[in-house]
Amino acid sequence: MAAMKVIAICQSGGQFVTNGDGSLSYKGGEAYAIDINEQTNLSDFKSEVAEMFNCSKDNMLLKYFLPGNKMTLITISKEKDLQRMINFVGDSGTVDVFIMSEEAAAQNMSVMPASRSSRTTLSEDDDPIIAPVDIPIEMANVIDQGDIDMQNETPITCTPINIQEEKLLKAADHWQNTITGVDQRFGSFNEFREALHRYSIAHGFAYRYKKNDSHRVTVKCKAQGCPWRIYASRVATTQLIYIKKMNSKHTCEGAAVKAGYRSTRGWVGSIIKEKLITSRNYKPKDIAEDIMREYGIQLNYSQAWRAKEIAREQLQGSFKEAYALIPFFCEKIKETNPGSIATFTTNDDSSFHCLFVSFHASITGFLQGCRPLLFLDSTPLNSKYQGNLLSATAANADDGIFPVAFAVVDAEDEDNWQWFLQQLKAAVPMTDQITFVADIQNGLKKALAEIFDKCYHSYCLRHLAEKLNRELKGQFSHEARRFLINDFYSAAHAVRLEGFQQAVENIKGISSDAYNWVVQSEPEHWATAFFGGARYNHTTSNFGQPFYSWVSEASELPITQMIDILRGKMMESIYKNRIDSNQWMTKLTPSNEEKLQKEIAVARSLEVLLLDDNIFEVRGESVVAVNIDNWDCSCKGWQLSGLPCCHAIAVLDCMGRSPYDYCSRYFTTESYHLTYAESIYPVPSVDLSDQDESARLTVTVTPPPTKRPPGRPKAKPTESIDMMKRQLQCSKCKGLGHNKKTCKES
Repeated sequence: MAAMKVIAICQSGGQFVTNGDGSLSYKGGEAYAIDINEQTNLSDFKSEVAEMFNCSKDNMLLKYFLPGNKMTLITISKEKDLQRMINFVGDSGTVDVFIMSEEAAAQNMSVMPASRSSRTTLSEDDDPIIAPVDIPIEMANVIDQGDIDMQNETPITCTPINIQEEKLLKAADHWQNTITGVDQRFGSFNEFREALHRYSIAHGFAYRYKKNDSHRVTVKCKAQGCPWRIYASRVATTQLIYIKKMNSKHTCEGAAVKAGYRSTRGWVGSIIKEKLITSRNYKPKDIAEDIMREYGIQLNYSQAWRAKEIAREQLQGSFKEAYALIPFFCEKIKETNPGSIATFTTNDDSSFHCLFVSFHASITGFLQGCRPLLFLDSTPLNSKYQGNLLSATAANADDGIFPVAFAVVDAEDEDNWQWFLQQLKAAVPMTDQITFVADIQNGLKKALAEIFDKCYHSYCLRHLAEKLNRELKGQFSHEARRFLINDFYSAAHAVRLEGFQQAVENIKGISSDAYNWVVQSEPEHWATAFFGGARYNHTTSNFGQPFYSWVSEASELPITQMIDILRGKMMESIYKNRIDSNQWMTKLTPSNEEKLQKEIAVARSLEVLLLDDNIFEVRGESVVAVNIDNWDCSCKGWQLSGLPCCHAIAVLDCMGRSPYDYCSRYFTTESYHLTYAESIYPVPSVDLSDQDESARLTVTVTPPPTKRPPGRPKAKPTESIDMMKRQLQCSKCKGLGHNKKTCKES
């Protein structure tokens, strides 16, 4: 295959002129044509050009335009650059290559609006960081504060970067015409200052304010003796600002200004704001890399993180103002969703304490279609003012989650759990006894006993097992702990007393301390053999994990926006589940229909014997007794799940009865429809400026005193009982936590 051939029209001795549309034209000089192809190397090309124009190739600069772009000059500095140029030109066959020396380039480019060869500091910093001697001054690029609203903000001091000239300020190319000249108008002085700020970045010069007030702004080039200056003032009788005078000529060439580097988090935040809209997970590391690549500014992780926080607040609104909106937001919830509960409390100093929300659709859905079973759990919030979210979730007829109520609190403690449960009791006034699956920490055990005095409290097995694992750590080997945890779960799931006793005896065989811990941990609240409530085989409080994933997605938003995101997720979930369930044709929901069919298949192989009018003996792998009138089987599967077990189904088949008539109503498609019968409606956004003065003075809510500490969270997750790490064991003394090299008995 023949090599690609390109005619390079080499031009030298002329100068660039800026056209009205911002494009560049090359006027004057001489031109020669040279054939080049993919095999041409840069050194040979420079030698031929130097011979044509009778110049030295040592300080020669080669530049060209990309096809269709007459605004940006690309520099050829290495072999890959030359090959890229040939590839870019492609089928067009010709390319203009501009030849100049480094000295001529500095003089020529300094007067061009699009010049990128005379970049100097934009800083007014009194203590700039001096660029290292091996970095040319014209390569430097920094950002000035610019916006008067940021004058009190702590500046970010950034390290200069040694990168190629053509790679700097790519993102700033479209700022070259933010300032066009005399009579250009702006809506405010802030708008003018921002335009000037960007213009200076794109054109690579530094400036300082001579006058800067609410009536006029005078700015001059920072370089000594440079005539560039601009004067803007207010248009009489209006709020408009216009450029009254402007001298657009520079003579400084960027060499007279000392290179310092300074920007503000606010400025960086305004730059990354648009990216943050489309990419919520825009990481500080990526921000720092993008700012370095596009603007030549190097930020550390902390600076990028704080800039992201400012950008997020610009997009999402003030975290502080969101707390002030809580009273009006609660009223809007109750107004748009009648029957809902939205209430809050504050501390004595008016700082935020708690906010409880339960939508009418959630309340009626739980009361009409869900079993009397609630899962209580909490999750920390990562917002500016931290806090926790407490929640009560239920199980729908298809064993999916159904959020009933939630609350944002300043801390997870006994008082806040007690307040949450009081609001929950008011929201769901049930006559049936409710079974709660919840932890026993942070006063939850005491609060449940006081407020729901007739309820059943099932201790969360996951929390108990993790607590047992923590207390055993360091005392036993990995294998011993694994056996203890497995025996603990066997004790918890044993349906008869004999099975429970066998499991705890196994624990006792390994450790008497672990045995005592299990016996004293109130098995009547967690062991199936003793528990009196109906858990429907649910033993852990993290059943509502999908709901907490919604919380995690929205937890960094201001409080009112976070709640509205959760409302929107719940609204969509209710609508989707309602539409999906309209296609179901079975009496039971799909998951329960599948469970029942499996039991029916097993029941076909069982033998049934009549013992009494309604008591039967069923024989298979074991022998069990079934009481049809009491919906009871000695295997306990019917009572625990709410669905007939295979033994009961075998009896019902002999009696000619349908097993569907003996399923809990909480598993029917009808109950599922009742759960999602009501809708959650949108809540209009609330703006503090829209409220009248008297309403704003009625109740004041300020942020809680807790505030997120600086830096990355250092919290260590609890060791999972499923991922227990194997401990070191000394092969000499058999002790744990060390090996024979570090053994003290050596």
